[in-house]
Amino acid sequence: MTSFSIGDDHFLRAGRPHQVISGAIHYFRVHPDQWQDRIRKARLMGLNTIETYVAWNAHEPRRGDWDATGWNDLGGFLDLVHAEGLDAIVRPGPYICAEWHNGGLPVWLTADGTALRSSDPAYLADVSAYLRRVYEIVTPRQIDRGGPVVLVQIENEYGAYGSDKEYLRALVEVTRDAGITVPLTTVDQPTAQMLEDGSLPGLHKTASFGSRSVERLATLRRHQPTGPLMCSEFWDGWFDWWGGVHHVTSTEAAASDLDALLAAGASVNIYMFHGGTNFGLTNGANDKGRYLPLVTSYDYDAPLDEAGQPTAKFFAFRDVIAKHAPVPDELPAPRREAPTFSAPLSAAGSWTDAPASAVRTHAPASFEELSHLSALVRYDVDLPEGRGGVLRLDDVRDLAWVSIDGVPVGTLARTRHDQTIAIPDGRVLSILVEDQGRVNYDHRLGERKGLIGAVTLEGAPLIGWASTPLDVAQIAAHLPLTTSTAGPSAWTAAFDLDEPTDLFIDTAAWSKGYAFLNGFFLGRYWRNGPQRTLYAPSPATRSGENRLVVLELEQLLSPTADFLPGLSLGVTEE
Repeated sequence: MTSFSIGDDHFLRAGRPHQVISGAIHYFRVHPDQWQDRIRKARLMGLNTIETYVAWNAHEPRRGDWDATGWNDLGGFLDLVHAEGLDAIVRPGPYICAEWHNGGLPVWLTADGTALRSSDPAYLADVSAYLRRVYEIVTPRQIDRGGPVVLVQIENEYGAYGSDKEYLRALVEVTRDAGITVPLTTVDQPTAQMLEDGSLPGLHKTASFGSRSVERLATLRRHQPTGPLMCSEFWDGWFDWWGGVHHVTSTEAAASDLDALLAAGASVNIYMFHGGTNFGLTNGANDKGRYLPLVTSYDYDAPLDEAGQPTAKFFAFRDVIAKHAPVPDELPAPRREAPTFSAPLSAAGSWTDAPASAVRTHAPASFEELSHLSALVRYDVDLPEGRGGVLRLDDVRDLAWVSIDGVPVGTLARTRHDQTIAIPDGRVLSILVEDQGRVNYDHRLGERKGLIGAVTLEGAPLIGWASTPLDVAQIAAHLPLTTSTAGPSAWTAAFDLDEPTDLFIDTAAWSKGYAFLNGFFLGRYWRNGPQRTLYAPSPATRSGENRLVVLELEQLLSPTADFLPGLSLGVTEE
């Protein structure tokens, strides 16, 4: 079996100096039927390694409900990497950030007040159980056992969050006890404090950055005096949030920084090689004073775009890598445009009044108290004496539509820091609240969703609430619902395809909601932009008739589903 270790200046693969040239693909952001295609294209760009995070909340959305099949088949993904002749790096967290909801931590873990990312015994018990399950998959796939895995990371940019060395030692202990023998790494941004706080003696420090490679490698070397230098997150793009722009980076500048990094003899993991998609409700959010939910696309301006097609960055990076390592002669097949057509949408009735069980409590129940993992909760309360006035909510997480007796009044948005709205006289106040994405970074991890804190009308508390969780995937699967046309509306379209193919659904004429194709949850759309297309991967389509379901929260500008030849991700900004 082949060995992999850390030498005085280089990684050693089978005893020989080895430069890791890796790229990130998150298996949980790519349809499993497309894993092999993306991995193969990584090899064709010249990569010798694939890196992936492990998303705990994808594998165990509810406590004890562990799943490592289908989309969660980490072992199958690693086997495909190995079959392509590539090595693998695994980063199991437990916290991953990754612009993924809740930073990869399950809601059941973060909802109970446990001290996150710490040596709190309750937290460590859950984390240890999780890691042991992951390592049951990873341990037999290490390089010294004939598999692809050459490195395993401990935690993730921990120096930006905390400095609990007992926590890090506990993670190392469970990792080694589970049979992981390959080198263990940490990653932090190249500052003295973060590199010191985020690692331990015996763990190999790596850095994360996207520019000024030589300068940042020098900083890393001061804190990692021996062994190979590695940028284990070379940021070649960036992520987008609703209401912003589509971020791109200069291909020339990124290629130049990559060249400088490789010329210095450093190893690299390109983040991302292929970003993929936040299908369903998996997008994260940032909050550095203003809450910003992230879009459905995780294109990241990567060498492979959201649909797995090579970009100019792919070929520029390939040329750079060819200066430092062998690159296959073969190139990916040329880009093929998707079919363009339109299909009429037919109304299927209102959907936020779908049958569901309400929980009656003194105050509004949070999503966590309802054990609700979908996007919406409807809150209803009788108005005292049928009087309106100024309605005040302590905290809306994250977007609320307010109505009186079924008549819309307005919205309250966390992004706008809204807290008050004037409501007219009426009998029943209804507030539909959307979880727009869980914060994936810093100390807002694990915060509750819904109507948080007091709700008052003219200063007096409103009590006696009915909190009704709405599972959007279940609702979409059981159309038609009602004949009502009031409130948010459901729509369906049918269209034929000659064969399965990637599709790009234009959402510009829709307002805000969720879309499903043949039961596959494509994700969220919002005219707020920048993203204009929803990517439908070819394995979600089929020959013959296909069925699109749209759950619109506001209104369609046109009852039509238009299909574009490719991605449209919005106005760009470098």
